[in-house]
Amino acid sequence: MKFGILLAAFGASNQQAHHTLRLFDERVRQRFPDMPVRWAFTSELIRDRLAARRMKTDSVTKALQKMCFEKFTHVAIQSLHIIPGAEYDDLCLDAQNMLQGPECVASGQEEAAGNGFMPNLSRFQNVAVGKPLLHHEGDVQRAAAALVDNLPQERQVGDVVVFMGHGTWHTGDSRYEDLSAAVRGIDPDVYIGTMDGSHTIDDVLPALVNAGAQRAYLLPLLSVVGRHAMRDMAGNQPDSWRSRIEQAGIECIPVLKGTVEYGGFVNIWIDHLEEAVNAIRP
Repeated sequence: MKFGILLAAFGASNQQAHHTLRLFDERVRQRFPDMPVRWAFTSELIRDRLAARRMKTDSVTKALQKMCFEKFTHVAIQSLHIIPGAEYDDLCLDAQNMLQGPECVASGQEEAAGNGFMPNLSRFQNVAVGKPLLHHEGDVQRAAAALVDNLPQERQVGDVVVFMGHGTWHTGDSRYEDLSAAVRGIDPDVYIGTMDGSHTIDDVLPALVNAGAQRAYLLPLLSVVGRHAMRDMAGNQPDSWRSRIEQAGIECIPVLKGTVEYGGFVNIWIDHLEEAVNAIRP
């Protein structure tokens, strides 16, 4: 038997994000020193951008194929997504397909084969997927405490804090509402919205105006600081969250810090990974 870990993140193409993921990688290796760690990016767009810069990254399926060819028999996959949405569903499906497929495939020999992947005689014996950050109510409460612990230290009385998540029309989007309620139960001057889904900047902005906010700190509720945080949240274009808040007459201070940089969030993900590791152990 050979055990391994696959970490699956949405992905990012900037140095800050890659540095953050390396720090997470170090935490995982410290917690599970006897298990090799591999990575996959779930965003095809991110993988294409990195490929254009000659930076090789793998999809979940490709990473699992490689691990199978390396004779791994038991794999724990950990999602670095925030909610149990469509990407988490796809991750679980990829894992199930590799576990139930007729055979694993040998990655790296496709050129020699001349026509796709060559078959390999080995196959996985067990695969388990770790839950995303906000999977159940206990996660929500822990994440709310982590958010409040990481509010800007220079914040003064009356300053509001706005977090921007990705959002989705998947049912998992409700976890953002759960987190918002939990956080506002601790600090009513903290607001959570998403780019897509049921609670966007069009909902957050009137709440800020009605509250008489004069200054807002703006942070991403995203795993790492990538294009969404740099452009959609903190960018200078008229439709960015920063611009929309400033257009409402509120001073806006972006803070570019991803949730993987929050120790409390990392602890939740690693605890979920430990559950997955325990699930694959005989």
